[in-house]
Amino acid sequence: MSEETHVVTAFLRNDGEVLLLHRSDAVGTYGGRWGGVSGFVEDADEERQARIEIEEETGIDDADLSLVRSGGPVRTPDDDLGRTWVVHPFLFDVETREVALSEEHDDYEWCSPTEILDLPTVPDLWVTYERVAPSVRSVTADGEHGASYLSIRALEVLRDRAALLVAEDAPDDEAWDELTDLGRRLRNARPSMAVLRNRVNRVLASASPTAESVERHASDGIHRAATTDTDAAVRAGALVSDRTVLTLSRSETVLRALTEAEPEEVYVTTSEPGGEGVDVAESLVGDLPVTLVPDAAVAYALVVGEVDAVLVGADTVLPDGTVVNKVGTRTAAVAAAHEEVPYYVVASTDKVHTEESINMETGRRSAVYEGDAPLSVLNPVFDETPGHLVDAVVTERGELDPREVREVADELAALSEWDC
Repeated sequence: MSEETHVVTAFLRNDGEVLLLHRSDAVGTYGGRWGGVSGFVEDADEERQARIEIEEETGIDDADLSLVRSGGPVRTPDDDLGRTWVVHPFLFDVETREVALSEEHDDYEWCSPTEILDLPTVPDLWVTYERVAPSVRSVTADGEHGASYLSIRALEVLRDRAALLVAEDAPDDEAWDELTDLGRRLRNARPSMAVLRNRVNRVLASASPTAESVERHASDGIHRAATTDTDAAVRAGALVSDRTVLTLSRSETVLRALTEAEPEEVYVTTSEPGGEGVDVAESLVGDLPVTLVPDAAVAYALVVGEVDAVLVGADTVLPDGTVVNKVGTRTAAVAAAHEEVPYYVVASTDKVHTEESINMETGRRSAVYEGDAPLSVLNPVFDETPGHLVDAVVTERGELDPREVREVADELAALSEWDC
């Protein structure tokens, strides 16, 4: 029986690409092959060991890491070495691409993880990546991240599956059938998030009916999404620069806008259900003065905190300009209107919905009440903010008025023709 050796492998992700490291001759095994950040599990637990290895092998500080998920271990026998590797996989999001290599590696690349399928890698690297890669299930279950983030994850699911079908040399008609079915499942994963639907539609509307074409257009879509979200964030940041700003929920575009703007102070509501506002506040506290506010105190904070701008994201903007976002968005808008505080929504045009209404997601009953009384419970996850309460919908194209929102909706509706 071969000896079992426990190791960690960590994938670092930035804008849809992962960091692959080329192992040098200084390592004891698999020199000359590509891998993730890896190392033996020693005294620390697996996650802590992964973080230690990341700092040692890449120079990326632990504070710059955001754990996405860990996966079940991959057992990989190596008869030549007389051991079985038990690989514990991890996926982290990172903001930086600056890497300082240790002697264990002599080169690195930020690239699509699908490159793993074509490179000489350490054993079972693709299998290890699949344990932590985004999936329809992870997109559906994610209650922490905003719509833009999840739309990019959906495109990664399409890209990765298309690449595997290319590697398997699947017949074009079978591959297209599978990928279009996957596209439909992704669109239905989060029905309130128009951006996810629109970006999946754009890939499949643009691609020819081959897996290779879908992979290429999905990769292009990931890069396009990052660019448009950044452009919208920069425009929004200019509106709130040097102001005291209130925000809610978690929007990567809002976070980027606040980083660009460097406002005087930021108030963040806790954003129940889910409480993702707490993580947002913690992520900002090193760069900006931040105050965490209970959801019920949003109107109070606007007055006492002398807030002079509200900036929120959007999961969807309906054709008439209504904003669908995390519950509490409408409450903040009403309070801001009463105090005559400008209310800005930042969103790429891909977040415009093509239909006049959507089905709203609801939360668990137990999140509100776990008692035995025969109570009815209302626990919405999203609400709708009428367009007249919004001072500007800020996009990569600039500030849109209701007529322009309608025109964008018509453009996006044409992208669904692939499914006719």
